[in-house]
Amino acid sequence: MTTETSAPRVALATCSVLPDLDGDDAPLVRALGTRGVDAAPAVWDDPDVDWDAFDAVVVRSTWDYSARRDEFVAWAARVPRILNTERVLRWNTDKGYLRGLEEAGVPVIPTLWLDPARNLSSRAIHTRLPAQGDFVIKPVVSAGAKDTGRYQSGEAHSRGLAIQHAKNLLVSGREVMVQPYVTSVDTAGETGLVFVDGELSHAVRKNALLTGPHRPTRGLYQQEEMSPFTATDEQVAVAQNALAVAADAVADGDASSFLYARVDLVNGNDGGPVVIELELTEPSLFMALAPGALDRFADAIAARVRR
Repeated sequence: MTTETSAPRVALATCSVLPDLDGDDAPLVRALGTRGVDAAPAVWDDPDVDWDAFDAVVVRSTWDYSARRDEFVAWAARVPRILNTERVLRWNTDKGYLRGLEEAGVPVIPTLWLDPARNLSSRAIHTRLPAQGDFVIKPVVSAGAKDTGRYQSGEAHSRGLAIQHAKNLLVSGREVMVQPYVTSVDTAGETGLVFVDGELSHAVRKNALLTGPHRPTRGLYQQEEMSPFTATDEQVAVAQNALAVAADAVADGDASSFLYARVDLVNGNDGGPVVIELELTEPSLFMALAPGALDRFADAIAARVRR
């Protein structure tokens, strides 16, 4: 740990596929260095890493965790001073948190939850799928749109693929989410609002990812097309409400305790913003797309490690 004469040490947790960090996060090492903080990437499941040697661990590109969520959360519980905290990561790595947001009045996409413990037959799955419009199937624990597909309710072949997709996930023991596909994504995309220390840093826009049935994804995630964006007051308000609910659940009501957060929104059927995901675990922050974003994040980390 830090002594009076040594620089604070920070581990930027990543995965073995990206041992030197994702390209968006790599500049953090230099930015923290200019602030007198010794930062280095460290692979979260590398048994040779001495986590006690760091003053803080900032979770970044740990994007292979979804297949081993329990192992990931157990690791977070062992690591001293992890940001965001293990309590936050445990809550946020299961998309069941959307239930809590909805119960608190935050607009979210309507979701049907399929439990693997019920051993649903293909016919039972069929009767639960939407009768109209496109819909999306995804596992409750997932990252980067992996194991996610878009289907057409009125097209027999597409519906058959959807049933098989859901069945495969359930048989593997994974809870499944079924959501209507929000058509505004095709034209307006998704909006991601990035927060640092509970304050809005910047916003980005993401083009539609889901164009058809689930197919195996090469790599850790599907490639995204991102661009800078200016969020509306209504979008900011919805995102702040979502963070407030999360803070009540896992941060003693203090949203500023979240070092980082990204709230992903789409336009609902009424045109208003709807939460599609609240990312408190390992979201890309797209710092290169917003002037000053890297400095804001580095300042926040440096301030925390010196507390």
